[in-house]
Amino acid sequence: MKQYNVTGMSCAACSARVEKAVSKVEGVASVSVNLLTNSMGVEGTASDAAVIAAVEAAGYGASPKEPAGGADNGDKAAGYAAEEEALKDRETPILKKRLFSSLVFLIALMYVSMGHSMLGFPLPPFMHRDPVSSGLVQLLLAAAVAVINRKFFISGTKSVIKGAPNMDTLVAMGSGAAFVYSTVTLFRMSGLQAAGDAEGAAALSHEFYFESAAMILTLITVGKLLEARSKGRTTDALRGLMKLAPKTATVVRDGAEVTVPVDSVRVGDVFTVRPGESVPVDGTVTEGWSAVDESALTGESVPADKGPGSTVSAATVNRSGFIKCEATRVGRDTSLSQIIRMVSDATATKAPIARTADRVSGVFVPVVIGIALVTAAVWLLAGQTAGYALARGISVLVISCPCALGLATPVAIMVGSGTGARNGILFKTAAALETAGKTQIAVLDKTGTVTSGTPVVTDMLPAVGTSREELLSTASALEAGSEHPLARAIVAESESGACPLGRVSRFEALPGSGVRGEIDGETYVGGNLRLMDGICDVPEAAVRQADSFSSDGKTPLFFAKQGRFLGIIAVADTIKEDSAEAVAQLKNMGIRTVMLTGDNAKTAAAIGKRAGVDRVIAGVTPEGKAEAVRELRRYGRVCMVGDGINDAPALTVADTGMAIGAGTDVAIDAADAVLMKSTLADVPAAVRLSRATLRNIRENLFWAFFYNVIGIPLAAGVWIPLFHWEMDPMFGAAAMSLSSFCVVMNALRLNGFRLYGTKRDRAGSPVDLPPERVPSGDAQAVAPAAREAAGEAGAGTADGTDNAGKTDTDIKTEGNEMKVTLKVEGMMCMHCEKRVKDALCAVEGVTSAEASAKDGTAAVVCSENTGTEKLKAAVESAGYEVRGIL
Repeated sequence: MKQYNVTGMSCAACSARVEKAVSKVEGVASVSVNLLTNSMGVEGTASDAAVIAAVEAAGYGASPKEPAGGADNGDKAAGYAAEEEALKDRETPILKKRLFSSLVFLIALMYVSMGHSMLGFPLPPFMHRDPVSSGLVQLLLAAAVAVINRKFFISGTKSVIKGAPNMDTLVAMGSGAAFVYSTVTLFRMSGLQAAGDAEGAAALSHEFYFESAAMILTLITVGKLLEARSKGRTTDALRGLMKLAPKTATVVRDGAEVTVPVDSVRVGDVFTVRPGESVPVDGTVTEGWSAVDESALTGESVPADKGPGSTVSAATVNRSGFIKCEATRVGRDTSLSQIIRMVSDATATKAPIARTADRVSGVFVPVVIGIALVTAAVWLLAGQTAGYALARGISVLVISCPCALGLATPVAIMVGSGTGARNGILFKTAAALETAGKTQIAVLDKTGTVTSGTPVVTDMLPAVGTSREELLSTASALEAGSEHPLARAIVAESESGACPLGRVSRFEALPGSGVRGEIDGETYVGGNLRLMDGICDVPEAAVRQADSFSSDGKTPLFFAKQGRFLGIIAVADTIKEDSAEAVAQLKNMGIRTVMLTGDNAKTAAAIGKRAGVDRVIAGVTPEGKAEAVRELRRYGRVCMVGDGINDAPALTVADTGMAIGAGTDVAIDAADAVLMKSTLADVPAAVRLSRATLRNIRENLFWAFFYNVIGIPLAAGVWIPLFHWEMDPMFGAAAMSLSSFCVVMNALRLNGFRLYGTKRDRAGSPVDLPPERVPSGDAQAVAPAAREAAGEAGAGTADGTDNAGKTDTDIKTEGNEMKVTLKVEGMMCMHCEKRVKDALCAVEGVTSAEASAKDGTAAVVCSENTGTEKLKAAVESAGYEVRGIL
């Protein structure tokens, strides 16, 4: 999306005019004008020159916006400065000067016109004797106020010439009509006085509306000032992010530390960060350990520990140790730049709910002018004086406020986006901010979203006569030489407990079984239960406990020393601490929860049961995930939450896609919102924020429409015959000034919204979920609430049956597809299962695949043209051996 600064807009009618003009430019796919930030977002292939020409032809000015973070060459500081300069409140100082100058002349005018007659204030003698002199003084004072506020007249006149009257037109017409009528009355008074009719001349002094003309301009300026100050506060979050950008960096060049401007840092440069300093660009820690405060980007108050290999982001603060880092992303590519760009883009777009207000704003001003003319004509026909009829028409002009309509949506979007950004929740568009609150089904990816994505040791079961320390020390020493994810989990557990590691010699990896090695001349073995056969006797109680671990989605590993059983260590990808609570909160909000995963049904059901989701859909490919989301969308609005490349298709298909901030760039690019803290608790928080923002928009729109629906008839005098309610033009101007101010102030309440508070959660009627199947045929649906995880199909195949007994057929054919079950040797855990499954799914013609380490099988659904040799080759390329076809 290209963004432009737009000048000269004063109300919703102006933004509608600009949108209409730019939308006609060839190559423009969509355009959105933001009255709040005086900006415009354009999508398409149109050139900058064509877009700017269209804006200027409509009577306004435009210029391209500098991207956040600077140009591609890394001119980051300059980019932030340009963005911050664009958001700078320039209106308030100008409006202050205008207001104070206007008040000086207005007070004098009110003293002359009303102070003497109503309060008995003294006047100079010549005004007592000559009412024409008093009228002339009022004319001059009112003219001074009009000159000070000439912007209303200039803008209003230009917009009429361009055929697009705006709010300034209404103000100029109202104030100008009062001034012209009073001036004509002054000439009439002068003529009567010259003719010797002093009483008639004095009587006309009550027909002066000079004070109304000046008061209208001054009160509208007051309203504009309040509005400008309030609008400035709505961009505080965005400006605050820009101010976080460091201006300098300490880089290492030729072995010495040198302080340079941050825009001169390039990818690959080595930079240092001392305690209390901000990280200048994104990078990877190469030396040192520290705790880094990332609250500015993620909202997380607890500093994150960083060491060699850890990533750091620009604008985060080093709180403790000295670290040396290598720059990986600079300029507009840093995390901070991306956050600023996301917030800026969100405020440059429009929510669907704003369309009604836009349609009304486009015709609002001409309709109001028509109502004012009809009002004046009706009162003249009713026998009232010209002055009375003019007062009613002027009241209609000045009370009508298209600004409230135009600001109702963008101010709420701006404040809502900023509130989310401060808490690490980034919405890319206004539409995403709106639709997230309408979520009815939340689809959660398992690995990395519901779970941590990294295997950890969950249980240790030492044998009789073996201590936990001995078991862990033995296991970690053996596994230290292995690259398997389960091995790394055991080694990490040993390191965290400072468990001493023995020196292993003659280490041997046993594919599909485990590892073997010698420590101090004694033979140690670790692996699956099959490996223990012939090595040691495993107690029946330990076997039953291992089966229990497997039913819970854990992988049991057995260890032995010189033929003696040492114990079992269970390893699993555990759910995040807040996942179950986040799922419970979504349920309390009336949102159905579905967990989507490529793992086998047994493991998925165990995780789903602990998380508390309503439904688990297991064994799906990336395409299968997207198909599952499409199916769920038939039953309600779907929000998909994921973090990996394989989640990108589903994130794109969902009504709202949310990417975990620690996920891949592909997932983040495909999503509509990004959760920077990588915590599932931000999903219900994002829904709450969306609902609060949508509620605020509705309140603003209601006020804007209600104000005009009530105010215009009151100003026109509709209620005078019934209740004698009559509105002076000055009160109409005051009401107009306050209307926009009220809308902006209401939106600012979102700054205090509690995203993580559950007291106000309201649950609607939950939607029904589809039957426990996915139409693509490559998934297994499991309802953990309806059955125990241990009761799921043990083999985890596509049809949920046990492959171990399939010895009577070779290949089953159904229609144009065939089902093949391979006997695979070497699988030990769910990670092995995933590798085999991914390898098979990559084969052309394979519809779905499911692997089971427990049974040593892989079930494949593929086209008849897919040869079994291709399937065997795929499995063997993944590091496993195919022993035959069952």
